[in-house]
Amino acid sequence: MTATAEYVFQTGISPASRETYAVDETLTHCPVSHDLLDVQYEWDKLPVPSSLREFERRWSSRRNPLDFSGVWRFRELLPFAPPEQIVTIGEGQTILQQSDYVGKYVGLNDGCLHLQYEGLNPSGSFKDNGMTAASTHARMVGAKLSACASTGNTSASLAIYAGVTQLFRCLVFVGSGKIAYGKLSQALDYGAKTLQIEGDFDDALMQVRAVCDEAGIYLCNSVNPFRLEGQKTIMYRVLEGLGWEVPDWIVVPGGNLGNSSAFGKAFIELMQLGLIDRIPRLAVINAAGANTLYELYEQQGLRWNDGRPDQALIDAFYADMDAKNRRANTLASAIEINRPVNLTKCLRALDACDGVVREVTDEEILHGKAQVGAGGFGCEPASGASVAGARLLRQQGVIAPSDRVVCILTGHQLKDPTATVNYHTADLDGSADSAVSSANPPIVVPNDFDRIMEIIRQFE
Repeated sequence: MTATAEYVFQTGISPASRETYAVDETLTHCPVSHDLLDVQYEWDKLPVPSSLREFERRWSSRRNPLDFSGVWRFRELLPFAPPEQIVTIGEGQTILQQSDYVGKYVGLNDGCLHLQYEGLNPSGSFKDNGMTAASTHARMVGAKLSACASTGNTSASLAIYAGVTQLFRCLVFVGSGKIAYGKLSQALDYGAKTLQIEGDFDDALMQVRAVCDEAGIYLCNSVNPFRLEGQKTIMYRVLEGLGWEVPDWIVVPGGNLGNSSAFGKAFIELMQLGLIDRIPRLAVINAAGANTLYELYEQQGLRWNDGRPDQALIDAFYADMDAKNRRANTLASAIEINRPVNLTKCLRALDACDGVVREVTDEEILHGKAQVGAGGFGCEPASGASVAGARLLRQQGVIAPSDRVVCILTGHQLKDPTATVNYHTADLDGSADSAVSSANPPIVVPNDFDRIMEIIRQFE
């Protein structure tokens, strides 16, 4: 089935934004209201399956690149691109894994905790779900140069699509603060021209947006509405993994808030189309050192308010942040963001999904990450926030032990191996809290066969 651009358009997300724009315009915000844009569809004029189960049929045609993709397999639910324009490198081959081991740590009954592991994407993170859609739109509009600001994963994803497809060149802007070498090495190796800004991610994003506006460069950060269209498909695969049953909770790390925004849009649309009968609850987990959403939503009561959030409250919060020079600071570099660009869209998702927001410390994040690793998966530090957040919500009684919970693992363990090694070797001085720590330090042993055997017998 072919997408029909006539029935696809872009529009601002608030009631004040009544302007609509063609699908082939390269906008990241409404020129009139300055709202972020949504991709919207006239669903009644587009071919939509009567049941989500119809998508399973495409598993039998895996030699078709669009059916092989875990994003474009669901193309009728993001029908903005003609099939011949779609850019895919096999993204979305991810799995939903039940983990009773991690579930026990969280405090859930057996069979209730599931991990959606997005580290299996080609660049090793969830970003590929969105970048395939953004790259497709870039191809549709004839872009020759693309750019992004990044804490690491976005740059790796954009660079791999540019490198594999050779459709456009790319620039990546990174800050001079914490950036994991595993991620930076990808952007460098894949040929991206990398600019290291003397500042943090928020500074880099401000500069790349200004540069793209001035120079007409295609911007691939999550202010790009097509990025979020691709990221919706993570939820489609979650539902598929659960036999098309809706879980009770989706728990996701919160950085720039693109995932949470995309997930909310996915469920809103599925309800509109009658493809699900209820929406799961959403929990967005901030790192305590980058907790803008938590502070605004849980502490100061900011809400979606039918598309009219209290902008004065947001402005005052950021003004105070600037006055105190308060910078984001967390070991979870992927969510080390103080000014989430998708804040308003995330508020919409929280409203639709009866959502909550929590903050967790770096220590709690690393403990959660280690539990995931000990249970058979490796993940980047930011992913540990979802497990730590689910555990906190269970302790608070918000999540019940019998609730079916899906924690999103955003990236591969090797994105930040330094954090992993530091966590496990820090226990050598006995300082780790053994009640929650999963530290697994190497055992120092002399170069002596008998002494080595003494150690090994302890594990028999």
